[in-house]
Order: sequence, then structure tokens, then C-alpha cells
Amino acid sequence: MLITRVLFAKKVKAKDVLVMLESIVSGHKVNLIRPRLDEKMEVIRFDPWIRTMCIYKEKKKVRSM
Repeated sequence: MLITRVLFAKKVKAKDVLVMLESIVSGHKVNLIRPRLDEKMEVIRFDPWIRTMCIYKEKKKVRSM
């Protein structure tokens, strides 16, 4: 009986996702955590390569957290 409970147990999904953001100006990459059910991320951050604020867009999901 206990074995069947283990086999049929639902896996818990992660609440957060680690995503890679890339600068649309210089290509600088940053990793941030966002909730799994949210839209794709777009943020304005400081870009150290060009030393100014610019837009970072989500490129890909790195892993679940």
C-alpha cells in the first residue's frame, strides 16, 4: 500500500524560475529570479559595458528554483 502512494504522489512544481536577461544594446547578460506564472521579464537596469541604463529582455529559462 505504501509503495502505491509514493508512485501516485503528485510532484510539487517550483514557484520561481531563474531566467537569463540580455541587454538589447550591448548583449550583457544578467540572471534574475521571477515567479513561474508571470509574463516574460523586461526591466531597465544599469549596463556596465556601456555605463548607462538600458532595457534587458528575457532570453531563456535557466532552471526552476
